[in-house]
Amino acid sequence: MPALLTHARQPAILAILLVAAAGAWRVATSRPAAQVPETPRNTAAMPLAPREFVHTLRVTGTTEATRSYVVSVPLQSGENREALVITRLAPPGSRVSRGDVLVEFDRQNQDKVAFDKAAEYRDLVEQIEKKRAEHEATRVKDESLRDQAANRVAHLELEVLKNEMLAAIKAEKNVQDLDEARQRLAALQASFDLKRQAARAELRVLEIKRDRARAAMEHAARNATALTIRAPFDGLVVPRTMWKGAGPADVQEGDQLWPGAPVLEVVNPASMQVRARVNQADIQHVRAGQRVTVRLDAYPDLALPGRIVQIAPIALPGSFSSRVRTFSAIVAIDGASDRLLPDLTAAVDVEITRVRDALVVRRDAVQAEGGKTRVRVQDGSGSTMRDVTLGPGDDVDVVVTGGLRAGDVVMP
Repeated sequence: MPALLTHARQPAILAILLVAAAGAWRVATSRPAAQVPETPRNTAAMPLAPREFVHTLRVTGTTEATRSYVVSVPLQSGENREALVITRLAPPGSRVSRGDVLVEFDRQNQDKVAFDKAAEYRDLVEQIEKKRAEHEATRVKDESLRDQAANRVAHLELEVLKNEMLAAIKAEKNVQDLDEARQRLAALQASFDLKRQAARAELRVLEIKRDRARAAMEHAARNATALTIRAPFDGLVVPRTMWKGAGPADVQEGDQLWPGAPVLEVVNPASMQVRARVNQADIQHVRAGQRVTVRLDAYPDLALPGRIVQIAPIALPGSFSSRVRTFSAIVAIDGASDRLLPDLTAAVDVEITRVRDALVVRRDAVQAEGGKTRVRVQDGSGSTMRDVTLGPGDDVDVVVTGGLRAGDVVMP
């Protein structure tokens, strides 16, 4: 009987225990939680220490050489304007010294033209020499005839002196012969002068042709020499592109180009600059003479010093909108590097403000209340709000010029 009572009471006891546990849980959850001391937010904050504050403005641009030489296909003489084939080309990216061969074009046609012009020149030289010899022989013959006529005149003049002792018919014949001899001498003298003028004119025509042939020969020789282009100074070879069947590609040996087409460019990597674009909203912070740091997007680890040397006085339309104006600025790079090449995108950090021995805090730690600026400073185990005076700053940090001292811990 007691065992049966014990088994009957077990469900009731279990129900009582469940009710009691539920009540205890309600009491525990409805009781206010104990206030756990909050860990100060400035646990990781460090005491303020004077340091150098630099405010920079970043602009972007493209590198370019201040000294460069573009090699183009030379323009030949008017009768030989044709496409030229590249037979030799300096490798892109190679270093060249002054006088090294950059490009050499096929010179067979120009050599042939120079050879033909030289042959024409030599032929005209020989013609002139032959013509001079002919003229000299003719002059000697004409002088002989003239001298003979002059001698006859002199002889007849002596005969005329005898006319007083001769018959009238003989005397008249002597006078007539003398007159004819004098006329012949005058005709020979006039003919001699005219022949000499004609000979000089004929010789001058040949000399003009010879000079023209010599000029054409020298021009053809210069054309042939111009097909080998050498470096005007020490520099770096930068390739140029041309349009081929599959699209743009670098110029290579064997390509056929028309006169005036660019082949390659030689740049002096020791003298480079960046042509940067400055937004109209930032132009007030930029001026000539400011120091900058140039970084290349292709080589983020490379940083080169520089300075702004020129700012355009007139703004130009921006790349994305004509309403957003940008100013062009020239930045001279003071350093040099083998990786500094033309046409690379660059980021230029312009130094706007530099403050030495400054106390710098994060801008989000500064609170503006009632026209005042305050920061929360650790004070023993707690913190207090302290009025501060701010100086220059950027988007992240700001210089505190008053209200703080070295060693203060500013809570974020």
